[in-house]
Amino acid sequence: MSPTKLSVAALLCSTIAASVPAAEQRPNILFIFSDDHAAHAMSCYGSKINSTPNLDRIANDGMLFTNCFCTNSICGPSRAVIQTGKHSHLNGFVRNGNRFDGSQQTFPKILQKIGYQTAVVGKWHLASAPQGFDYSEVLKGQGPYYNPPMLLNGNPEPVKHVGYTSDIVTDLSLEWLKEKRDQSKPFMLMYQHKAPHRNWQPGPKHLNMFDNVEIPEPDNLFDDWSGRGSAAQTQDMSIRTTMTSNDLKLNSPRGLTPEQLEVWNKAYSAKNKAFAEAKLEGDDLIRWKYQRYIKDYLRCIASVDDNVGRVLDYLDETGLAENTVVIYSSDQGFYLGDHGWFDKRFMYEESYRMPFVLRWPGKVKPGSVNHNLISNLDFAETFLDLAGANIPADMQGKSLKPLVLGKPSGGSTTVPPMTIGFGNKLINYSQPNFRDALYYHYYEFNGERRTAHMVRRHYGVRTDKYKLIHFYNLDEWELYDLEKDPREMRSRYDDPDYAAIVAQLKTRVGDLQKQYQVPDDRGSVPADPPSLHQRPRQQKKKAPAKKNAA
Repeated sequence: MSPTKLSVAALLCSTIAASVPAAEQRPNILFIFSDDHAAHAMSCYGSKINSTPNLDRIANDGMLFTNCFCTNSICGPSRAVIQTGKHSHLNGFVRNGNRFDGSQQTFPKILQKIGYQTAVVGKWHLASAPQGFDYSEVLKGQGPYYNPPMLLNGNPEPVKHVGYTSDIVTDLSLEWLKEKRDQSKPFMLMYQHKAPHRNWQPGPKHLNMFDNVEIPEPDNLFDDWSGRGSAAQTQDMSIRTTMTSNDLKLNSPRGLTPEQLEVWNKAYSAKNKAFAEAKLEGDDLIRWKYQRYIKDYLRCIASVDDNVGRVLDYLDETGLAENTVVIYSSDQGFYLGDHGWFDKRFMYEESYRMPFVLRWPGKVKPGSVNHNLISNLDFAETFLDLAGANIPADMQGKSLKPLVLGKPSGGSTTVPPMTIGFGNKLINYSQPNFRDALYYHYYEFNGERRTAHMVRRHYGVRTDKYKLIHFYNLDEWELYDLEKDPREMRSRYDDPDYAAIVAQLKTRVGDLQKQYQVPDDRGSVPADPPSLHQRPRQQKKKAPAKKNAA
């Protein structure tokens, strides 16, 4: 080859190399995910009931998002949205019990194509085997809190583990980071906990945490839902009536080893005996149930926090932290006795809001706070953008990378922070103009038979100040003024002073449905029969047929 041709070839190679980010320049991505962890049970979000020092490390070293929301507040659908960057009606996973079509486009597959090594460990909950991952070891279905069988790399024969699930998921994640990954490639690891999902079984290290401590009650623990419509009044997710003896740990869990069972019974037997002897009734019984529930829930979170600390320590000790984006989130929020409830599903704030904190050393200013409206619809696009990959045009969210780096496109606006409680960070900041509204759609209610928790199908729109919800098979609308009524205690839909707001939001939700290609299939589920408009567990039983006289 002549010197001239050699120079041209060298220049061409250097140009191609410059167009593809070098492996050492592309950040690793560690996505830490939990199940049902409400933002208001994190101390960096101003929790008044617990402390999460290791999760706070991520927020303190990076950016905390106050207004992150889900598109469909239920476990599997949230995970499918994150995989695809598409709303539930397009990715095909609208409710738990569906099976995720793993052949479709997902962000891990795209990352693989550009040279990332991908892995997922822990809760998957999408029924089909993970695709797009070089390594996967996931729980079967929901997975137990103790001694979990796990599916390795899609093999249907489970690997049996002994121990507490949060610890095991962390052990496997660290093992992959230390020993199994190709260290010449950047990585994307989805490190996903089962906790603190129902029925909130604490690990051995935390069984006695909060003993002899009174956890503060939410101000609306005894909400009678009179300010809302039929959907809130006929749900079946109240601490008063819905919690079972298993939820309340009046029965020992199944599947424990003799040694685990001994430790468990030592922690609960005396407490349960004292409860039985107290013979509590009415509000006193509800208060006891709340204390038992919330302490177990927070104990599960404490285990997640401890284990996250183990992984953060490993990143720090090995120097990986310097080029690793660490994100913590959960599949949706949860009711911590708010409105007298547990569980999620509704578009009301406590279950609609997701925690989202991000750390990227050298790129994100420590202690940053962002108040833009974001959602799990944006996660896939963000992962791809962080890695330098092109974002497919059919993904429906927006990359958060410009917000993270403080390089917005467009102007700025003042967006109010979350109102659940936020410590000293309840301040208005000038924020980039990212989006003006979010769309939500919950599908799980059947209408022909009793459904888990009996939450009606609904869609809605949320802006920085208002929320409009349509329970379409009840043909009921609700409007909330989030500035004046942050706890959403009274719908203003029928208030003449809000008529113009209602009209504007109905137009906006219609625009969003067109934008997101939402099919008008509301007639596929019939209007709720009158028998389902009664309070939960109050449906009248049919009287036995009278026998004919002999």
